Amino acid sequence: MSKLPSLDQKRAAYAWQQVQGQSDDYTKLAKGAPALIMSNGLMQTLAFYQDKNKPHHHALNKHIIDWLAAYFTHQENVSVPFDKMMGVLLKTDSQKYRKATEETLALLRWIRQFAAINQ
Repeated sequence: MSKLPSLDQKRAAYAWQQVQGQSDDYTKLAKGAPALIMSNGLMQTLAFYQDKNKPHHHALNKHIIDWLAAYFTHQENVSVPFDKMMGVLLKTDSQKYRKATEETLALLRWIRQFAAINQ
Protein backbone atom coordinates (compact mmCIF):
# COMPACT_ATOMS: atom_id res chain seq x y z
CA MET A 1 0.00 0.00 0.00
CA SER A 2 1.61 3.28 -1.06
CA LYS A 3 0.83 6.50 0.69
CA LEU A 4 0.19 9.68 -1.22
CA PRO A 5 2.82 12.38 -0.74
CA SER A 6 2.04 14.99 1.87
CA LEU A 7 1.61 18.64 0.94
CA ASP A 8 5.06 19.34 2.35
CA GLN A 9 6.54 16.59 0.17
CA LYS A 10 4.80 18.11 -2.86
CA ARG A 11 6.25 21.52 -1.99
CA ALA A 12 9.70 20.00 -1.66
CA ALA A 13 9.46 18.16 -4.98
CA TYR A 14 8.23 21.29 -6.75
CA ALA A 15 10.95 23.45 -5.18
CA TRP A 16 13.67 20.94 -6.08
CA GLN A 17 12.53 20.89 -9.70
CA GLN A 18 12.37 24.69 -9.94
CA VAL A 19 15.78 25.49 -8.47
CA GLN A 20 17.69 23.28 -10.88
CA GLY A 21 20.04 25.44 -12.93
CA GLN A 22 19.17 28.69 -11.18
CA SER A 23 21.79 31.37 -10.62
CA ASP A 24 23.40 32.71 -7.46
CA ASP A 25 21.20 35.79 -7.93
CA TYR A 26 18.12 33.56 -7.72
CA THR A 27 19.44 32.02 -4.49
CA LYS A 28 20.07 35.44 -2.95
CA LEU A 29 16.65 36.65 -4.02
CA ALA A 30 14.94 33.57 -2.59
CA LYS A 31 16.73 34.06 0.74
CA GLY A 32 15.31 37.56 1.09
CA ALA A 33 11.83 36.79 -0.25
CA PRO A 34 10.14 35.82 3.04
CA ALA A 35 11.22 39.04 4.74
CA LEU A 36 10.00 41.07 1.77
CA ILE A 37 6.62 39.32 1.87
CA MET A 38 6.30 39.76 5.63
CA SER A 39 7.12 43.46 5.50
CA ASN A 40 5.34 44.45 2.28
CA GLY A 41 2.75 41.76 1.59
CA LEU A 42 2.40 39.00 -0.98
CA MET A 43 0.87 40.99 -3.83
CA GLN A 44 3.26 43.88 -3.40
CA THR A 45 6.22 41.49 -3.50
CA LEU A 46 4.92 39.72 -6.60
CA ALA A 47 4.39 43.09 -8.29
CA PHE A 48 7.90 44.19 -7.31
CA TYR A 49 9.43 41.04 -8.81
CA GLN A 50 7.33 41.40 -11.96
CA ASP A 51 8.47 45.00 -12.39
CA LYS A 52 12.14 44.06 -12.27
CA ASN A 53 13.68 43.36 -15.64
CA LYS A 54 15.93 40.58 -14.39
CA PRO A 55 15.58 36.87 -15.13
CA HIS A 56 15.99 35.71 -11.51
CA HIS A 57 13.16 38.00 -10.35
CA HIS A 58 10.87 36.71 -13.09
CA ALA A 59 11.85 33.09 -12.41
CA LEU A 60 11.09 33.26 -8.69
CA ASN A 61 7.86 35.13 -9.39
CA LYS A 62 6.77 32.45 -11.86
CA HIS A 63 7.66 29.67 -9.44
CA ILE A 64 5.56 31.25 -6.69
CA ILE A 65 2.61 32.07 -8.96
CA ASP A 66 2.52 28.63 -10.59
CA TRP A 67 2.70 26.93 -7.19
CA LEU A 68 -0.19 29.03 -5.87
CA ALA A 69 -2.23 28.26 -8.98
CA ALA A 70 -1.61 24.52 -8.57
CA TYR A 71 -2.27 24.68 -4.82
CA PHE A 72 -5.61 26.45 -5.14
CA THR A 73 -6.87 24.48 -8.16
CA HIS A 74 -5.64 21.13 -6.77
CA GLN A 75 -4.01 20.37 -10.11
CA GLU A 76 -0.40 19.72 -10.97
CA ASN A 77 1.69 21.62 -13.51
CA VAL A 78 -0.53 24.68 -13.65
CA SER A 79 0.91 27.79 -15.22
CA VAL A 80 -0.89 31.11 -15.09
CA PRO A 81 0.19 34.58 -16.13
CA PHE A 82 1.05 37.20 -13.53
CA ASP A 83 -2.01 39.33 -14.39
CA LYS A 84 -4.40 36.44 -13.83
CA MET A 85 -2.92 35.56 -10.44
CA MET A 86 -3.04 39.17 -9.34
CA GLY A 87 -6.69 39.33 -10.38
CA VAL A 88 -7.46 36.24 -8.31
CA LEU A 89 -5.60 37.59 -5.27
CA LEU A 90 -7.30 40.98 -5.58
CA LYS A 91 -10.75 39.39 -5.52
CA THR A 92 -10.16 36.79 -2.83
CA ASP A 93 -11.33 37.12 0.75
CA SER A 94 -8.87 37.90 3.52
CA GLN A 95 -8.77 34.32 4.82
CA LYS A 96 -7.81 32.89 1.42
CA TYR A 97 -5.28 35.70 0.88
CA ARG A 98 -3.70 34.91 4.24
CA LYS A 99 -3.59 31.22 3.25
CA ALA A 100 -1.89 32.16 -0.04
CA THR A 101 0.71 34.11 1.91
CA GLU A 102 1.30 31.23 4.34
CA GLU A 103 1.58 28.77 1.46
CA THR A 104 4.08 31.00 -0.32
CA LEU A 105 6.22 31.22 2.81
CA ALA A 106 6.08 27.44 3.22
CA LEU A 107 7.17 26.97 -0.40
CA LEU A 108 9.98 29.50 0.00
CA ARG A 109 11.42 27.53 2.92
CA TRP A 110 12.05 24.67 0.48
CA ILE A 111 13.18 26.88 -2.39
CA ARG A 112 15.69 28.65 -0.14
CA GLN A 113 17.07 25.40 1.21
CA PHE A 114 17.38 23.68 -2.15
CA ALA A 115 18.71 26.73 -3.99
CA ALA A 116 21.49 27.05 -1.42
CA ILE A 117 22.64 23.44 -1.84
CA ASN A 118 22.13 23.39 -5.60
CA GLN A 119 24.87 25.93 -6.31
